[in-house]
Amino acid sequence: MNLIPRDSLFDFDNLFGGLHPLTAKHSGGDNFFAPRVDVHNKRNRYVIDAELPGVDKDHVNVSFENGVLTIDAEMKDETSEEEEGNIVRRERRFGQFSRSFYLGDEVKESNIKASFKNGLLKLEIPKSEPEKPEKVQIEVS
Repeated sequence: MNLIPRDSLFDFDNLFGGLHPLTAKHSGGDNFFAPRVDVHNKRNRYVIDAELPGVDKDHVNVSFENGVLTIDAEMKDETSEEEEGNIVRRERRFGQFSRSFYLGDEVKESNIKASFKNGLLKLEIPKSEPEKPEKVQIEVS
């Protein structure tokens, strides 16, 4: 059996992994995994879909502060003692994940909705109406 290592030149899934401009915070390491994320900028809302296969809903945290939306998650290792044999290859990742997106001031943070089903985190982030400048009458003396 010939397998191409995920960190080789021929690993096309990760060839351009570090070049995505929407990521504000993305740290690596052995205890880190980076799921795929789709970001849609719609007329009245942003929609973010993050693939989190194998992550329990209780280990997902979403926060919004100062215009930055942050998704944190953790996937626990399912270690078990094997009676015979050893692991030939291990590609599944376990550890922590954190990714942030700057969405600016045009977001209604109180109306952000999140759902998690079948390993897919879906965030719907409504945009706020831009404030119209108030007309102020200035007295001339």
